[in-house]
Amino acid sequence: MSLTEQSPAVWTPSEDAVETTQIGRFKTWLGNQGYGPFADYHALHQWSVEDLETFWGKVWDYCGLICETPANKVLGKRDMPGAEWFPGMKLNFAANLLRSAEGEHASNEAVVAYCETRQILRRTYSELKADVGALEAFLRSKGIEKGDRVAGVVTNGYEALVGMLAATSLGAIWSSASPDFGIGAILDRFGQIEPSALIVVNGYGYGGKTFARQKDFAELVAGLPTLKCVVSVEQLPGETAVPGELVTTWEEALAAGAGQAPSFTPVDPDHPVYILYSSGTTGKPKCIVHGTAGLLINHAKELMLHGDVGPEDRFLYFTTCGWMMWNWQASALLTGAAVITVDGSPGYPSLSSLWDTVAEERVTHFGTSARFIAGCRKEEMAPAETLDLSKLRVVFSTGSPLLPEDYDWVYSQGAPKALLGSIAGGTDICGCFVGSTPLLSVRRGEIQCRFLGVDAVAYGDDGKPVDHGRGELVCRQPLPSMPVAFWDDADGERYRAAYFDTFPGVWAHGDFIEFTEHGGAIIYGRSDATLNPGGVRIGTAEIYRQVETEAAVKDSLVVGRQIDGDVEVVLFVVPADGQTLTDELLKQLKTRIRQGASPRHVPKHIVQVPDIPYTRSGKKVELAVARLINGSTKADNRDALGNPEALDQIRVRLAEENLLPQD
Repeated sequence: MSLTEQSPAVWTPSEDAVETTQIGRFKTWLGNQGYGPFADYHALHQWSVEDLETFWGKVWDYCGLICETPANKVLGKRDMPGAEWFPGMKLNFAANLLRSAEGEHASNEAVVAYCETRQILRRTYSELKADVGALEAFLRSKGIEKGDRVAGVVTNGYEALVGMLAATSLGAIWSSASPDFGIGAILDRFGQIEPSALIVVNGYGYGGKTFARQKDFAELVAGLPTLKCVVSVEQLPGETAVPGELVTTWEEALAAGAGQAPSFTPVDPDHPVYILYSSGTTGKPKCIVHGTAGLLINHAKELMLHGDVGPEDRFLYFTTCGWMMWNWQASALLTGAAVITVDGSPGYPSLSSLWDTVAEERVTHFGTSARFIAGCRKEEMAPAETLDLSKLRVVFSTGSPLLPEDYDWVYSQGAPKALLGSIAGGTDICGCFVGSTPLLSVRRGEIQCRFLGVDAVAYGDDGKPVDHGRGELVCRQPLPSMPVAFWDDADGERYRAAYFDTFPGVWAHGDFIEFTEHGGAIIYGRSDATLNPGGVRIGTAEIYRQVETEAAVKDSLVVGRQIDGDVEVVLFVVPADGQTLTDELLKQLKTRIRQGASPRHVPKHIVQVPDIPYTRSGKKVELAVARLINGSTKADNRDALGNPEALDQIRVRLAEENLLPQD
């Protein structure tokens, strides 16, 4: 029996979901205008991709987005790449995110910032807008103009949001990195985009420890010769500011611009708002440029319609400023919700700390990683029994596929009444292709649906949709938040190569996916990391589903080893505390994989290692290990890894097991 045939509903919508949710009211609102009627969510989705322009125009209107000059039409050119969204429009990104700073919601909390090194900070929408205006005035006084890049090496807190809003208010472009990045990794990113301004913390706290980085960041400043000003944030109280002639403290910068309102400078729809980065594990990261109107409307759709986030809600997504989920979280401001930011370790002082914050802050929408949820399951936590989570309506999960057993944990011990929204997309679109909706049931082990306006299907190698089973995740029609460009890619060659070389004119995302008979989705891992033993295509997530639900296993990673024209599956295992990879555990793992997946999935080699390498955004580095085991001469960028020593440890273990290629 396939996974899709045995996926029971573990959560169902309330009977009045059409009346009580924003996407339900949107569906009714469309009907009142003569569109539909739509029998269910899937009918609504079908219309949204068949009448793409009308759909996105209606999203703009329903979500109440604002512009100075309306567009001539919704979609000009439909080419991919090169689609032209909202031609003729003039708008400002920050103006939309701060629209609640006027009127009845102005005194509502906008930001509540938690971190390990400072007291909890609370700011209303009107206070947030005042600080944005002050910082923008300071930046202008230093010569920062529309189109300049403002870079932030900042923690997930208040200053990051103010910095981004001040930059985008004046028409500058925001780009951020996390302060735990090495200087080389930050220069690999910011060195390409030549920022004019830098907002930087003097250090950070993590896991109960503090890390002062003034000297490191002085080196960073020296490596960015285009800087006109540097603003130093006192993230570590009592520590000195980042040194240098260009440096102004955060307090001094706000005082200098106090009383000035944000300009909300109007820009073109495709004017860059953000520059995000690929992981950069094989060299300098790609600089992915996102346009203002496209990103804004896609985030409005995802947060307001799919996420059901509104002015009465309290939104917490655990992230860092080096991950696109920070940008997604920031856009929750456009809904009028309170954004609860958390900086530090998700496991400090205990794994229950995030759940404690969810309860204390009466959070309605909690976002985290699949890895965190798996950790809670393995620790046998039960926040539903020990905490008041009565306000919690939605739990978002992303970063990697969510195991069926993690659905079980959420609906038994985690948050039994909440919609568990597994969402999947990426930095490339700063959003989602598939995810959640309050109009459909949640099925164990499945992502609920394709998102509205997303013409996503699974393609076979022949470039045609597969009727059943797995294939490459593609998007056949333009999506507003597809990048407008890569930075410093004048002819667009690198952009086309990244997404459109596999299937010309169709976006190939690089995920291995299956769409189920009831419209859900299952992601089996990255398609460039799929395994092919005996010519059978296997997604890495299929093996993780079996291995990482074993109590004796803390973490794992699987790759394919090319040998004699075939592929051997190699599984690396980090045993749980107090465990070791005994013959008994080896047998247990192989039996579990054989019975739970198939004999083809059973690894040829299972190797114990002390740690698994991850990118700085928390994703397993399968490709670097695959290159290592297959003798690739392509060098990996160690600065892109959160724990590069794990790759060294794997190299040692491979040598001990005689699994490295022979010279």
